[in-house]
Amino acid sequence: MKKIELLALVDDDDTFVFITKRIIEKTDYVKEIKVFSNGLDALNYLKENLNSDYKLPDVIFLDLSMPIMDGWQFLDEFSHLESHRTEKIIIYICSSSISPHDLVKAKKMSLVSDFIIKPVTKDKFSEIVLSL
Repeated sequence: MKKIELLALVDDDDTFVFITKRIIEKTDYVKEIKVFSNGLDALNYLKENLNSDYKLPDVIFLDLSMPIMDGWQFLDEFSHLESHRTEKIIIYICSSSISPHDLVKAKKMSLVSDFIIKPVTKDKFSEIVLSL
């Protein structure tokens, strides 16, 4: 199984971030986790590192509801990044939203691999890693 070099958690909920990091660390599937509390910080990081494969995340766990730039705005801006390197990034929406509208919207977006309803369990994370 391939180890994930870098996973980005884009979420402003400190409790979710803490718990999810602990779960991910216990699996030993990920070498490094970067945390961003809003979509703008994550987007700026991506833009700064577009020419550096090893600094771009392999996987992004993206919340929808955040201050400054929410998940939908992030996805819109991400889709305009012009780099073949961003095509390799796998994005999962991780949200507590159970809105059918959000689910349908996410399923229609080719950038989004799946919609995970919080919390992310160890079993769910293992399933994600095995599917990569």
